[in-house]
Amino acid sequence: MKKFLDEFKAFALKGNMMDMAVGVLIGGAFSALVTSLTENIINPVIGILFKADFSEVVLHLPFDINLGIGAFVSAVINFLILALVLFLMLKGMNKLLTLGKKEEPAPEAPEAPKAPTQEELLAEILAELKKRNGEQ
Repeated sequence: MKKFLDEFKAFALKGNMMDMAVGVLIGGAFSALVTSLTENIINPVIGILFKADFSEVVLHLPFDINLGIGAFVSAVINFLILALVLFLMLKGMNKLLTLGKKEEPAPEAPEAPKAPTQEELLAEILAELKKRNGEQ
């Protein structure tokens, strides 16, 4: 049992695990901020067009079916804002990581053999012609 507890302690207190826990907590708090932004600022502005709170806009269909279009669009807006912010954060973190790394010079590739010059090609052609003429 002691070995199990020691292994769990090592796992739980690793830096990556603690970083992930902090990330989850901050993400939850940020999600609440984005939801508040959508519900309290964006929905009322969009709701001006519908003369009602946008999150409460419902499409009434036959057979007493109600589609909560406003609530769905609000959820999509929340998702898009969160995705944009996460994208920008990751892009910034990647930029910071690349700034910290020194670029190592690429190893030099061996030089390709040089192509023959025009004079050398002509000399080969002449030698081949002389060889053919001498054989005839």
